Amino acid sequence: MEVVGEEEENGQTDGMKECTGNEERGGERFVCIPLEEMESFYRYNRCCLQMYYDIVQKDGPLCAAEIGSELQKQFAILPGGRGMNGSPVIVFPEFPEFGELEEDEVQSVLSYLTSVPSVAASGVGFILVIDRRLDRWAAVRATLHRIAGSFPGNLHLVLVLRPSALFQRTLSDFLFKFNKDEFKMKVVMLSSVTELHAYIDPGQLTTELGGTQEYCHESWISHRTAIEAFALMVKTTAQTLQAFGTELAETELPNDAEATTNLLHVHTLKKDKMKEDLQVALSQGGRLLECINEPLQTDPEYSMMHDELENLATVQRLLGQLDETETAFDDFWERHHTKLEQCLQLRHFEQHFREVRAQLDVTSERLSDFSEVSVSPAHAEHVLRELSGHEDKACDVLDLALSLASEGDRLIENSHYAEDSIRPKCSELRGVCEEISSTLRSKKGLLLRALELHHALEKASRWCEDGIFLLASQPVDRCQSQDGAEAALHELEQYLDTAALHTLADRSAICCQYEAVLNPQLRDQVEKVFQKQSSVQEMFEKRRVSLKKLAAKQTRPVQPVAPRPEVKSPQSSPNQERKERRYSADNVICKKVESPLHNGGTRHASLSEEEENLAVLRRHVMNELLETERAYVEELLCVLEGYAAEMDNPAMAHLIPSNLHSKKDVLFGNMSEIYQFHKRTFLKELEAYTDCPELVGRCFLERMKDLQIYEAYCQNKPRSESLWRQCSDCAFFQECQKKLEHKLGLDSYLLKPVQRITKYQLLLKELLKYSKGCDGCDDLQEALSSILGILKAVNDSMHLIAITGYEGNLSELGRLLMQGSFSVWTEHKKGHAKVKDLARFKPMQRHLFLHEKALLFCKRREENGEGYEKAPSYSFKHSLSMSAVGITENAKGDNKKFEIWCNSREEVFIVQAPTPEIKTAWVNEIRKVLTQQLKACRDASQQKSSDSPVHTSNNSSISLSPFRSSNQKNQRKQEEKKAEPSPTSDVSSSSPKHKDEAVTSPTTDRSSVAKKRFTLQGFSNLKSPKGSALSPEHSSKRHLVKSDPTPFGFKGWNKASLSVDASEENDGYSSGEDPMNSDTEDEVGKKLVPGKYTVVADCEKAGPQELSVKSGDVVQLIREGEEGQWFVKNLRSSKEGWVAAANLLSLISESKSSQSLSSSDGSVSGNLSTSSSCSETYTSYSDIKP
Repeated sequence: MEVVGEEEENGQTDGMKECTGNEERGGERFVCIPLEEMESFYRYNRCCLQMYYDIVQKDGPLCAAEIGSELQKQFAILPGGRGMNGSPVIVFPEFPEFGELEEDEVQSVLSYLTSVPSVAASGVGFILVIDRRLDRWAAVRATLHRIAGSFPGNLHLVLVLRPSALFQRTLSDFLFKFNKDEFKMKVVMLSSVTELHAYIDPGQLTTELGGTQEYCHESWISHRTAIEAFALMVKTTAQTLQAFGTELAETELPNDAEATTNLLHVHTLKKDKMKEDLQVALSQGGRLLECINEPLQTDPEYSMMHDELENLATVQRLLGQLDETETAFDDFWERHHTKLEQCLQLRHFEQHFREVRAQLDVTSERLSDFSEVSVSPAHAEHVLRELSGHEDKACDVLDLALSLASEGDRLIENSHYAEDSIRPKCSELRGVCEEISSTLRSKKGLLLRALELHHALEKASRWCEDGIFLLASQPVDRCQSQDGAEAALHELEQYLDTAALHTLADRSAICCQYEAVLNPQLRDQVEKVFQKQSSVQEMFEKRRVSLKKLAAKQTRPVQPVAPRPEVKSPQSSPNQERKERRYSADNVICKKVESPLHNGGTRHASLSEEEENLAVLRRHVMNELLETERAYVEELLCVLEGYAAEMDNPAMAHLIPSNLHSKKDVLFGNMSEIYQFHKRTFLKELEAYTDCPELVGRCFLERMKDLQIYEAYCQNKPRSESLWRQCSDCAFFQECQKKLEHKLGLDSYLLKPVQRITKYQLLLKELLKYSKGCDGCDDLQEALSSILGILKAVNDSMHLIAITGYEGNLSELGRLLMQGSFSVWTEHKKGHAKVKDLARFKPMQRHLFLHEKALLFCKRREENGEGYEKAPSYSFKHSLSMSAVGITENAKGDNKKFEIWCNSREEVFIVQAPTPEIKTAWVNEIRKVLTQQLKACRDASQQKSSDSPVHTSNNSSISLSPFRSSNQKNQRKQEEKKAEPSPTSDVSSSSPKHKDEAVTSPTTDRSSVAKKRFTLQGFSNLKSPKGSALSPEHSSKRHLVKSDPTPFGFKGWNKASLSVDASEENDGYSSGEDPMNSDTEDEVGKKLVPGKYTVVADCEKAGPQELSVKSGDVVQLIREGEEGQWFVKNLRSSKEGWVAAANLLSLISESKSSQSLSSSDGSVSGNLSTSSSCSETYTSYSDIKP
């Protein structure tokens, strides 16, 4: 692990930049941790290493527990005494069998004993005391030779207590003088322990050697074993603590709150375990320390030997190191725990930030939809009311955002390590809140200004209208007198005095004052009001001048006359009536003009907030689709130019490894083709739907074939990944990555196309969720289904390329429809007896691949490797042609089993699916394949029938049901005579041999083949009289639906393959008519009746009034119309429309419906459905009849 500290960051920091993962710089891996945590980890790691290396230095090649049996023999001991110069003393007590010891035993004990003293003491050299007082000179000589050859330490002096017997003592003195040079070490022969005391103080010797030292060999072994076990525990604990500390320091901070919580929990559990181990080690060390000090507790005057003092110092030192390590660990853990808690706080803050930011975006976009201008006061008041309602909701969001920003400030105040990440988010929240608040105030102010302008315009218009009314209401006859004129003039002047309060003063001032809200319509209104004011003021001025003249004239004497009895009041004057009519008309016009606006405002108000939010969410998804699409195109271009093009660059050729030469197509696949499609076509077409995201499904549907280029890329991906693993470390890729300044390697970018094609379906699901009821909803649903189909095809193709052992061409088998793993049993039939495989009771595990033309059985094999190389492979075992396959829907009473058989059940495969749902899906898909083949056979037969006249002969008649009696044949022939106007010859007269020739002959006349007709058993039953061999009472429970292997002929067929074994299924045959009711007369004879049916095939609508249905839909026939059409309701989609009756016959003829098709005479009806109690359903041809 490398730590990025302040020296490497070129500056002093109190925290760190938040790292959610490891950083890569120049190919090296770094982990960012705070400086304080780094220092704490350094101290903690140093304590662990110091404790570990201290123990390692003390570790010898062996430990007491390993050589316990050898030490128990006590042929050599280390009592703890020291020589005069401080040399450790090793004593060899009397041991008569010393010469019989194995060399490994002696070497192990001596190696261990020399490793016990400290390095300083061992460096002085060892003193060996060999007690052989009761032995002979030969044993002494042998012991000295053995020690000289095997002693592993630095030997200072050898003191030998020679044999005490007179003869052996004399002999040893004599022989030692002549042989002492051969021992190659300093040897001193001693006659008694008294002489030994001259070399070693008696206090350093045991009582056996005349000393005063108390020595117990068993206690010594026990102490050494306990000390070494404690040292081993401390060593293991140090290693564990160091590894755990490194794990904590190198931990990547998770990117979500849940992962952070889990990580905090896991680390806390590990910390508690580490603390338990530390406590166990400390407890054991404490007990060992008490054991070493036990002699002092019983005898305070007791003097410890050197080895006891060394043991005591060792244990105390280890305990001190454990305490120091525990303190460092607690400090480091506290900082790490604080960092994880802060990370959890940060993840919660980020999650809340994303949620609040999305709400702010919705609020801002909703706010931008409000217009600042209006066309009428009512409209302005309406928008203002809506804006006030939106302001209340926006305030709640703003309060939430400001509260979150305050929470971020508290995190920063508490010295959060991610201050650099939190502070910008807090600033962003406050900035967006201020922006929204400012926009709210601005829009509200502008709307108030617009409303103020509208009121001013209304006020001025009303003043003008009142002035006009005033002018019109003044009687002309009254103004003829001086008093009347003066009164009228005074009235006018009084009204003109109110002009300043009601009229608009200055056009330029108005335009300047209300510039922000003046749209062209308002400008026109302002201009009209000013023109109206000008006109009214001009009228007032003219009237005022006239009245002044009248008021200034001298009054002439006139002949008084009686007043006219019929004087009309001003209110009923013709001018007033005209004025009222004009005003009434104006009001009507105004109402007509304002009506659309009012209705538009009403419609705008009726838009629910939910619909507007959905529109916003659709735009969000569309923006994400476009942004990620642009980024995807840029990434593809970067890879093609930065890697693929560089492989052709001569300057980079020396960096390319040999196994990468000419492998560009393998490494990059068809990425260039994918890039060209997205850059030139798909991205531009997606951008065209920016303003209408709900319609983008059309774009996907139009380019669905182009998107299939991803299948080739995914098929090549295993080869590409294998090649990348071989060359990933080469200098070429590292140099390209360095030039591009990419943090991720090429393999991450090679995965982008796979990620992109899977991303589309997620985006389409989101759009579909927010587009319910929109115009493009159906297109989005269809686009989503198509994309999922492409993904399925890609997935299936990845399995197909893993098939091994198939000798044919898989592409000739047609499209892969389904694939999956099943348990399979097999049964074979020889003659009239079933032969079950020995593996019948132990199923075979097989992976089935259903194609349009064949069904493959493979064995799944798991591979060892990495990435795509670990994907399973499939060994080909068996195949069945779909042209010769039948199915039994329910087998052995198990709802997860079904049968696949061929050759009239001579070979039966019992297939068990993992779940009933998977079994149902496979049975439906196989039935669909067989049904399509039957339809193809019917169409071919109908085409041939229309091209050539129907005629039959005895030579061309065929009957391929050898188990049917002649009476049944005659009865069938009589039924066909009733249904067919053309005469037919006796088909029973043809010999079996001739029948076989008619089936298998390669030269069969195509015209005679065209005359053959096929029907399903269910259709033949429609015309069977009650009690006949073909009546519903005698028909099989199994509805036979097997495909025609050769729609245009019957080459290669045999009787066994076209009939059911009579010994097993004596009631399972089918009639010899066309399975899809190809006979024209039979089709005319069948009538549709109202009821519910299940559709077995897709049918697209051909006109706007027609209805489209899909396989599996349940439809209800409501009524029959003209021109052979039925009015049908799709119960799944609740849509209604017309469907041609001819199409309905083919769409619902094989459906498992509760309804039945009736014959034309209505006497007998044949049920085409299978009841729920039926255990088996399969399809097959039983015979063919001309």
